[in-house]
Amino acid sequence: MFSIIQAAGWPIWPLVACSVLALALVIERFASLKIQKIAPPKLLDEAITVSRTAIPAPDVVSQLEQSSLLGAVLASGFRALNANPRISEDDLRSILEGAGRESAHRLERYLAALATIASAAPLLGLLGTVIGMIEIFGSQVGTGGVSHAGGGNPAQLAHGISVALYNTAFGLMIAIPSLIFWRYFRARVDGYLLGMELAAERFVRHLNTLRK
Repeated sequence: MFSIIQAAGWPIWPLVACSVLALALVIERFASLKIQKIAPPKLLDEAITVSRTAIPAPDVVSQLEQSSLLGAVLASGFRALNANPRISEDDLRSILEGAGRESAHRLERYLAALATIASAAPLLGLLGTVIGMIEIFGSQVGTGGVSHAGGGNPAQLAHGISVALYNTAFGLMIAIPSLIFWRYFRARVDGYLLGMELAAERFVRHLNTLRK
């Protein structure tokens, strides 16, 4: 592998950095976007069950907030109602929507960076290709500055070709998986956001009954 990097020349080093960063982002997103950290399936039902007649104790609300992103959204509703039992439904919705936007921002963290790598990697590969082509044409120029069949440098010609091909291939090898993972995480985040929005809507109706 190191011999390939050496053959590809210096233009491949930005691509190597992109590959390491993309791998780190993919691992981080897989670890962060687990369903138990975002929206445990039974959390909403449990929150409604423990608040059938009254708002839970502050320690229960704090535990709910720390459990997951959905828990933080639900806890914001409990806190708002606890601070102002006569809060209007519109204000209650606004508070939950604000907590939801904060959760959405955390869900989408690093996705822009992964998309940037997917877009930039082919361009970096193209840059290496152009540099390799420059070396190829340079190897075909004789000492007098005129290109001719016998004036080329075979070693430099081979090096230019390797730089061009390796960088093109390496750029695509980084861009394609990055794009696939970005689309996968994007769809996963969208699914979480939809589920959290529906849960918040149901929770607002439940809090409305407590408010009355």
